Amino acid sequence: MMKNARYYPWLVVALLWVVALLNYLDRQMLSTMRPAIQIDIHELESATNFGRLMAVFLWIYGLMSPLSGLAADKFNRKWLITGSLFVWSAVTLLMGYADGYWQLYALRAIMGVSEALYIPAALSLIADYHTGSTRSLAVGIHMTGLYMGQALGGFGATIAAAASWQATFHWFGLIGIIYAAVLMLLLHEKRPAYAADDLATTRKPLFGGLKGLLGLLPFWVIFLYFSIPSIPGWAIKNWLPTLFADSLGVPMSEAGPLATITIAASSFIGVVVGGILSDRWVQHNVRGRVFTSAIGLSLTIPALLFLGLGGSVVFLVAAAFFFGAGFGMFDANNMPILCQFVSPRSRATAYGIMNMGGVFSGAMITGWLGKSTDAGNLGRDFALMSVVILAAVVMLLVMLKPKVKDCLEGEGNP
Repeated sequence: MMKNARYYPWLVVALLWVVALLNYLDRQMLSTMRPAIQIDIHELESATNFGRLMAVFLWIYGLMSPLSGLAADKFNRKWLITGSLFVWSAVTLLMGYADGYWQLYALRAIMGVSEALYIPAALSLIADYHTGSTRSLAVGIHMTGLYMGQALGGFGATIAAAASWQATFHWFGLIGIIYAAVLMLLLHEKRPAYAADDLATTRKPLFGGLKGLLGLLPFWVIFLYFSIPSIPGWAIKNWLPTLFADSLGVPMSEAGPLATITIAASSFIGVVVGGILSDRWVQHNVRGRVFTSAIGLSLTIPALLFLGLGGSVVFLVAAAFFFGAGFGMFDANNMPILCQFVSPRSRATAYGIMNMGGVFSGAMITGWLGKSTDAGNLGRDFALMSVVILAAVVMLLVMLKPKVKDCLEGEGNP
């Protein structure tokens, strides 16, 4: 069967790369289409209202993430991924028919529910298909799909200017619905033998193993380490185009692509370099993934300072480049580091809880930066976020000391 072929683990990454692209594209293009949409929906003229619209997605997404992780550990991940893609694509299509603020608000909330099902299921599936020698690279390559979706989302304003914002939502919604049918044919589940037995006999309760996971101290260190950088991470996703437009005095149709393409290109470099370095380093030093992640996150500290202070194209692009490269190294190693402490049985649950923390951080910063933009303090507040990143790096290096390359069932962790 195709799913047993030697190349199939990388085909899984390729299939899910497209889903990851659509995951971020469908949610992200709203951030650059605001000028076009507010012509028809006047409530979006307020940055505070726009911040609320972006934040509701994050609050719902965050609340759903732990449940999504639990579901991915207990049910067939192929159908969770396929169903998630279909629903959020249908929502994207329907957003093109919205004619009021609260319609968009409700659809963004529904999108938060459907998109939350994807990441825990996808990353745990990739981790099961890829061993320690390729895990960080495989996860990293998958993450580039998210970055590419973010970059293409920057063209939302450009496409809306050439056609309409309604048509933009319609077309990308239809693409996702069609691709869901492709996944039904080509994507296959894979579980370790014990996990497959549990799924077949349904002996394990939905919340089984959760108590042990929540009592694991290294998990909470990873949770905080993941959540803290999500503050500037989500700020970059949702507000960097606005920062570029305000700092450079250019329209969003120019600032959006410049900001998102810079972040996407540099993040691609970061995840590939960080994935290869981590996979090799961990073969010689069990803390190799931790060190690689810390190096990457450290690069974002001066980048945030320069983003807040910069006023020229070269300065801002260079700062965005270093942020993307560093954050890519961080992104490529979150699930692989988690795999050093949590067994395959609970990894999706663990990542779902981590995702909740990261998304809640994003929801808080998204709403706050809406008010900051109205007050004219967006650049200053970007620079201040470098302080929390420094704290996260110090915490990681001091407190997280893995003992194995890959935690397996029976080694004492959930």
